[in-house]
Amino acid sequence: MTATDRAVELAIIAARAASERKAEEIIALDVSEQLVLTDVFLIASGTNERQVSGIVDAVEEALFVAGSKPIRREGKREARWVLLDFGDIVVHVQHAEDRVYYALERLWKDCPVLDLPEDARGGDGTTGSDDGEPGSDDDGAIRLSGEPLA
Repeated sequence: MTATDRAVELAIIAARAASERKAEEIIALDVSEQLVLTDVFLIASGTNERQVSGIVDAVEEALFVAGSKPIRREGKREARWVLLDFGDIVVHVQHAEDRVYYALERLWKDCPVLDLPEDARGGDGTTGSDDGEPGSDDDGAIRLSGEPLA
């Protein structure tokens, strides 16, 4: 089983919103095989608490426009590690220092990485993918671990 089309769509919307606020190291992990609670973890970093808060606000606004409201929100007051649970996706926005310390990517390293479109990759242009290929085909199709979505 892979992430639903809706979860992938929401992850891309959230990643684009985060990227517009200069988030770094944006990565989307398909956790649908490992978890029953959600399909995608989207992880992004900010360099300070104010930026983390701004990224969170942008993600919430973009997903609200897309018809999705957070079920749960944690950590917004401290703005070091904010978790936004939208059901289909869970968005983690972390201060860069906390991102290195907690290393969520390593904890979920067995999960496939969703390749994100170029405009959703973040300030440094990374996707978390090891293949170095762009995140979308010329026709705009989003790939999961290099394979077209059904």
